[in-house]
Amino acid sequence: MTPVATPPRTGGSRGPLILVVFVLAAAAVTAAWGIYSRGNALTAIARETREASVPAVAVISPARGSAAEEITLPGNVQAYTDAAIFARTSGYLSRRHADIGSRVKAGQVLAEIDTPEIDQQLLQARAQLATARANETLARTTAERYQELIKSDSVSRQDLDNANGGYEAKKADVLSADANVKRLEALEKFKTIYAPFAGVITARNTDIGALIGSGSTARELFHIAAIDRLRVSVNVPETYARAARPGMPASVELQERPGRQFPGRIARTAGSIDPASRTLLVEIDLDNKSGELMPGSYAEVHFKLPTDAATFRLPVNTLIFRSDGLRVAIVKNGTVTLVPITLGRDFGNTVEVVSGLTGAERVVVNPPDSLTDGQAVTVMPSEPAKRQQP
Repeated sequence: MTPVATPPRTGGSRGPLILVVFVLAAAAVTAAWGIYSRGNALTAIARETREASVPAVAVISPARGSAAEEITLPGNVQAYTDAAIFARTSGYLSRRHADIGSRVKAGQVLAEIDTPEIDQQLLQARAQLATARANETLARTTAERYQELIKSDSVSRQDLDNANGGYEAKKADVLSADANVKRLEALEKFKTIYAPFAGVITARNTDIGALIGSGSTARELFHIAAIDRLRVSVNVPETYARAARPGMPASVELQERPGRQFPGRIARTAGSIDPASRTLLVEIDLDNKSGELMPGSYAEVHFKLPTDAATFRLPVNTLIFRSDGLRVAIVKNGTVTLVPITLGRDFGNTVEVVSGLTGAERVVVNPPDSLTDGQAVTVMPSEPAKRQQP
């Protein structure tokens, strides 16, 4: 009997193969997922690294300043006319008619000087003048006689010339003696000291019996100031120099008169900037007929100066101080530009910018020291935008 062949079992041999395929597929999926996860992680790390390397900054827009604002500057009150009075002759003070605080008129006698030496010199000069005139008369008579005698050849031509020369010399002696007398008479007039203008005596440095000198050794006798009209000198910064013109109104306030302002106008300017202080000297005339104001006082002068160009205000924490000058950082298209600016007035927490800005810039607040020109930055949202976020 022929044995019947048994067919092979296919199901039992496929099972391990399928298991192997499944394991390999799972391993491939796991490997692919791991590679994908690592790629995403590396991408995220790279993105975070790039974001961390770009600083985030807060920005503000410049606030526009007004075209005309009041500025206050320190001033010095001075007498409109001020003079020191010296003696032009030597002697002793015999009378004094004015003292400190005395109000005097123009031409009023302030003091009288006793000059015994000048008096004697004047007497001597007058005597010398009389002698010179007598000699001149004699020389003229002699010359006239020789002029007649020469007609009859009684004298020589030489004698006539000598007589005429002597007469001319005597005339010169008279002129010299007369000039000396006039000089001493002028010194005699200086014995009386007059007030050159109406004002008040602010200093008196002599008294009766004091020795009075003249020339380089002279000492100031009186000091007089005209206080009916005063001038206030102010140093205006170069920024506002062009706006400070004669005729512009100004008001003056003094510490001894708090809350009260005295009106005045700019009368004159120096017309030149002082290279040491970079300021323009300005003088304001004030009427002081009431005598309320005193020369030498400290004053605060208020100006309303219109600026030639629009100004802006920025907080002080936007300024960058570099070796090449003052800068602010401006953000445009995600990059920083360091822009030079020129400051005007300092208001404490804010400063005035007179040049360098147009008003449309976004200025960095609290810029880091490492910030450079052309650096990429991200702009943080403003505070109102943060509050709107849920």
